[in-house]
Amino acid sequence: MKLYVAPYAPNPRRVMMFLAEKGVTDIDVVTLNLQEGEHRTDAFKQKSPLSQIPTLELDDGRALTESRAICTYIEALHPEPNLMGRDAFERAFIEMWDRRMELLFSMPLMMWVRHGNPVLAAVERNQNAEVASYNQGQAMRMAKWLDGELANRAWIAGDRFTIADITACCGVDFAKMNRWRPGDDLPNLKRWRAAFAERAAGQVAA
Repeated sequence: MKLYVAPYAPNPRRVMMFLAEKGVTDIDVVTLNLQEGEHRTDAFKQKSPLSQIPTLELDDGRALTESRAICTYIEALHPEPNLMGRDAFERAFIEMWDRRMELLFSMPLMMWVRHGNPVLAAVERNQNAEVASYNQGQAMRMAKWLDGELANRAWIAGDRFTIADITACCGVDFAKMNRWRPGDDLPNLKRWRAAFAERAAGQVAA
């Protein structure tokens, strides 16, 4: 199998973190240059029609895009260590938190950076300061709420590490481009990020 990624992009990093936590090392990683448009070539669009990365190409030529879908496939192939739930309720509970982290926290952080950081103007061609400001506000409100949630548990979806932690961390780390990270005003979120750094997933370069 081949996994197509790009430097600094948070969604490919989400899959790379998932693989690291699983200890999966037998997937070839192919790096694309987004600034040069390598993800928009006709050849790549045969694998990913919307030019999305990450893209996982199977040995038989089939392909998967969307980081959550790729992680679900990897979880089925490598069920341990479990990152998505062991029974019906736990799977749903972890997915609930993963969706919260993706849609309400990481996505606003990413949109803040994509629309507010001039370095990304070549990739985000229609940068909009109002979009950046709105998403910054949403992300900061969610960060404060999440800090309160983490006052009573070690990890986002409970007492053990799951994909929800990976999803949240991708957004948090991407926001470093806008010089934001959890500080002393968010002590539980700061503690969580420090604990994340000690894990295999935390060793994947941003």
